Amino acid sequence: MTTGVDELIALDGVRKEFGDVIAVEEVDLSVNEGEFFSLVGPSGCGKTTTLRMISGFETPTRGSVHIDSRDMAGVPPDARDTNLVFQHHSLFPHMTVGDNVAYGLEKSGVEQSERERYVKEYLELVDLDGYEDRNPDDLSGGQQQRVALARALVNEPSVLLFDEPLSSLDRKLRKQMQVELREIHEKTQGAFFYVTHDQEVAMTLSDRLAVMNEGRIEQVGTPEEIYREPASEFVADFIGDTNLLDGRATKENGRTTVEVGGEDGFSFTPAESVGDGDVTVSIRPEDFRLAENGDATFEGEIVERYFQGDQTNYVVDAGADGLSDVQVVMQGRDSPVSRGERAGFAVAADAPVVFEK
Repeated sequence: MTTGVDELIALDGVRKEFGDVIAVEEVDLSVNEGEFFSLVGPSGCGKTTTLRMISGFETPTRGSVHIDSRDMAGVPPDARDTNLVFQHHSLFPHMTVGDNVAYGLEKSGVEQSERERYVKEYLELVDLDGYEDRNPDDLSGGQQQRVALARALVNEPSVLLFDEPLSSLDRKLRKQMQVELREIHEKTQGAFFYVTHDQEVAMTLSDRLAVMNEGRIEQVGTPEEIYREPASEFVADFIGDTNLLDGRATKENGRTTVEVGGEDGFSFTPAESVGDGDVTVSIRPEDFRLAENGDATFEGEIVERYFQGDQTNYVVDAGADGLSDVQVVMQGRDSPVSRGERAGFAVAADAPVVFEK
């Protein structure tokens, strides 16, 4: 495993065209050694194409891909210090688990005794010690995924690339595999580059992530930065749940006020300066709370209520323009208001994020 270089993958002005279609446009991106980095976005946004350019299965139309400071132009996939874990496990059904894991080592000319040692070590790493002689078809989906992971790790690549590897698993197994992937990453300290459309998976696993939309990178940051300080309406809407509300910003005596819902709505002072004019305001559902002692930001009628165990979701109609479908989440066991009741809600001063139009 390569050490001593902080930036392991670097994409500089990468563009990919398929005929008249621009799949990836002017992407600048870097992944550091030992980092769990995710590229997340909707289907068709260019995620997998970007991954395939890193792995060598696609060639950039323009721009460069560097791995460990080496320009990858003209370097074939099998000559790159990367391995790829696919959505579909692609295990060889006629081989045992051990032979599947050892396949790459055998192709590289590693002696049998060494192959056996590596296979045992990496099957232990993915919690499949003793499974060497099993048939892949006899394993569960999660176990097959772990075999595929051991096969990709056993050659000890500098970068492990993941293409939606958990999307075919059910929700419970997917959450279990998320925990195991983080543990494996911490043990190996290699760089993981993970492509997914699942925001929850990306937020859970990543040290940093990039949000992609229509071939472009909208924002790069830690999960907390992306969630709390989205750079665009798209990021705010795509990562987690949010209320996108129409507002208007006005400045008077050096102080900016944003009004949401007109005269019957509510107003606040934004945390960051914005220009006069129409704006969009993003407020996360969990950033509302029931008002106490008359500190309500606005009042409304509970038109829908959905109990979900650890939280209760409300739809609130404030009776103002653009405030008829406000999503509110209350965490915990208490559900103090019912459908048809009126209630006051307060919003933390630093919760709204404002986007100029």
